[in-house]
Parts: sequence; C-alpha cells; structure tokens
Amino acid sequence: MSKGTLFDKVWELHTVGTLPSGLTQLFIGLHLIHEVTSPQAFAMLKERDLKVLFPERTIATVDHIVPTENQARPFVDSMAEEMIQALEKSCQENDITFYNIGSGNQGIVHVIAPELGLTQPGMTIACGDSHTSSHGAFGAIAFGIGTSQVRDVLASQTLSLSKLKVRKIEVNGNIKPGVYAKDVILHIIRTLGVKGGVGYAYEFAGTTFAQMNMEERMTVCNMAIEGGARCGYVNPDQITYDYLQNRDFAPKGADWEKALAWWESLSSHADAEYDDVVVFNAEDISPTVTWGITPGQGIGVDEKVPTAAELLEEDRFIAEEAYRYMDLYPGQPIQGTKIDVCFIGSCTNGRISDLREAAKIAQGRKVAEGVKAFVVPGSERVKKEAEAEGLDKIFVEAGFEWREPGCSMCLAMNPDKLQGRQISASSSNRNFKGRQGSSSGRTLLMSPAMVATAAIKGEIADVRELL
Repeated sequence: MSKGTLFDKVWELHTVGTLPSGLTQLFIGLHLIHEVTSPQAFAMLKERDLKVLFPERTIATVDHIVPTENQARPFVDSMAEEMIQALEKSCQENDITFYNIGSGNQGIVHVIAPELGLTQPGMTIACGDSHTSSHGAFGAIAFGIGTSQVRDVLASQTLSLSKLKVRKIEVNGNIKPGVYAKDVILHIIRTLGVKGGVGYAYEFAGTTFAQMNMEERMTVCNMAIEGGARCGYVNPDQITYDYLQNRDFAPKGADWEKALAWWESLSSHADAEYDDVVVFNAEDISPTVTWGITPGQGIGVDEKVPTAAELLEEDRFIAEEAYRYMDLYPGQPIQGTKIDVCFIGSCTNGRISDLREAAKIAQGRKVAEGVKAFVVPGSERVKKEAEAEGLDKIFVEAGFEWREPGCSMCLAMNPDKLQGRQISASSSNRNFKGRQGSSSGRTLLMSPAMVATAAIKGEIADVRELL
C-alpha cells in the first residue's frame, strides 16, 4: 500500500475510526450540495427526525436545472422550480448558506467553491456529484457521493469508505501550442482506459502539472473520475497559495501563515511509496477529440477513428457499439466531421481562462452557417469578469450566444438539449449516449479552443490552424 503520499496523510488526519466492516469512518471537512441530489437526502433526515449536525460545513448552490436563457422565477419547467424551492426551504430550515441566483456567487458547484476559497489543501470534500474530484487540484481529497451518502454527511459529517490505492501519474515536459489541460487528461484516459483507475486515487505530478495554473489543474482533476479513479489530486505549491490568498474564505493574517506551514507539510514525501506509477511525455500529446461513447475513446485531431484490430480485445465490443451510434466508420479521419451544436462551459471548462482561450479563436471570425454555438460561464463571478474583459462581445460578434451561469448542456437537466441526431462539439466531460438531452444525440469532447474552432469551421478542425 502507498505510504507518505498526500492522500495517506489527509486520510489519516480525517479518520474517526475503523468500522466492524473494515471500512474507515472518515470526517468530511466541507460538504457541497445542489438541487438535484439533496432534496431526497433532506427528506430522509426528516423521516428519521435527524438534524444537520454541522450546518456551517455545508454550502449550497443551484446549477444543474437552472435555465441559461431566462432565469425569471418561477421557472418555465415546473419540476425545476419544485427542485429549487425544495433546496431553498431545506437550507432555510437547517441554517445552511445558499448561493442562489442573483447572489453574485451562484454557479456550478465545482466552480464556485474554489473561487470563494472554500476549497483548500488538506481538506476532505464531498458532494452529490461525480465531478467533485475537481477540488483535488488544491491538494484536497474530494469524493463524489450518492444521495444516501449525502444524507449520511448531513447527519454525521462522516462517510464510511474503503481506503484507496494511490497511482502517481507523472507528466513531464512542455505542452505544445494548441494543446490544453483538457487534452492532457483525455490523453491519460485514452491510454489507461475508463476503468484503469478503479480502486485508485490519482496523484497528478511532474513538470507539466507544476507549470499549470489552478484552473488547468481543476480541469484535469475534474475528469479523474472519467478514468475510473475515485478522486484525483495535485500537491499544493506556490501556484495554489497565490490563487487562494485573499479569497473570501481563505485564512487571513496570522492564520494565513499557519495555514501555509500546514499545507506545505501535507505534500507527498520525496520518497513516498505508490501502488503504481505511470509516466507520460507532454510532447506526445496533441489536440484530442473523443470519437465514441466513452471519454476513453479519444484520438488526436490528426488521427483516424481506430479499427477494431487496432484496439485491445476488451475494447472492441464497445467500439463496435460506438461506430454504429456515432455513424463513424473505422479508419475515418475525425477532422471534417460536421457539427450541429458547439457548447463551451461546464464544471470542466467553464472558468475564465477557458473562455479567454475560446475567445482568442472566436475574435474576428464568424460561426459557420447552420451551427448553433453558445457559451455558458461557470458562475456569476466568471460571467462578470468575462464581461468586464469584453469576452461576451467577442463571442456575440462572432455569432455565439452568451448565456447565464449553469450546468447547461453538459447533462441537459434544463432547456439546453440536443435535438434528435444532432452532433455536438462540447467542452464538457461525458459523451455517453443521451448525455446531452437527446436519446440519439452525439457528443464529441474537446477543449474550449477546439470547440470554438469547430464552431468557426462547421466541422472538427485542428485549432493549431487558427492560432
């Protein structure tokens, strides 16, 4: 088993005890909730006449079901209105801080917690959402959990979990122009597979990650779950501290200095022991696009859809299913694939740096005829910052729609949905069948800059041609 890693240290510091089953009872320092997985959990508490144990450790926002065009209340979708009302009521009854629409702090849960400084190194964080792994970018151990576990955290501030193994994923070297953090993680998942991380926490290390800013690290950790890992993290460093300093909930004054010393002590030892180590060369990574129905079915933009013979035997069945569903044939170049919808946003790539990179591509150009392209900021703060920089004008002048914050078409639990067999270039994190709102819709994942390129060209194209 691993020894001396940040994961081991944080796990040990938060262990309340070992249960008779052998599971660890782990204290959860920060609990994030939203409107989709929390109403049932609050109902379970009421049924058992239980209270929220530490309401100050739970923070709520609304993101999955909010419309991004018209956010006037009541929502047109009666079920969405019912869900937001349930969350409003539960937060009020339990004295939980709720960042609602118009608060200035509303947005996708995995965007607002870091920008508020709630997410900090050494924390254990839980949320009823798969992509809670995002917060690992700060050197936190962050888990996505199910509704019954949301109930458990509300009632006891603990979770019962099996300790994970730790795999060190080292990426070294400089990424090339036109290659982004999204390409790095898609390349890792392509190589290790969507089940490669089962039973593991991923520690992302090496000179490539050391050069990434916090938003890039969040993109990588966000998709650790897509590689099968329960969580992913990066050891905290000066880049982490510079990002956190002076944020709303970050320590201040003498407490800041104490926090820095503690955070430094948490990093994995130079001689830490890992259960597995995998090494990549950043220069081998090119702009990456998924062609199939899992995030592991990715190829470089200048590659062709793989034939079954080029794949491992265990990957051939899902590949055959993907060929049929996506209407792509083995050996077909991915470049030139026509696109109907282009979506820039999500907890993976809806932050200010993502919008800046996409705007560089959009500036002075026009969205191709017949393509619907839209940009959804990850939070009210991101939207305000983007508008202050004039990014919204760049997008609108190019023919993109500029929307209000929310999860939008990442999972389409709102009006933003694909129609029929439409094919989408998306900066989100999942390309499963029906993920973007149509049971027959098709999704190709890529970086925001690549989505913007597809919007301009009307088809999958190499962003490096427009840089």
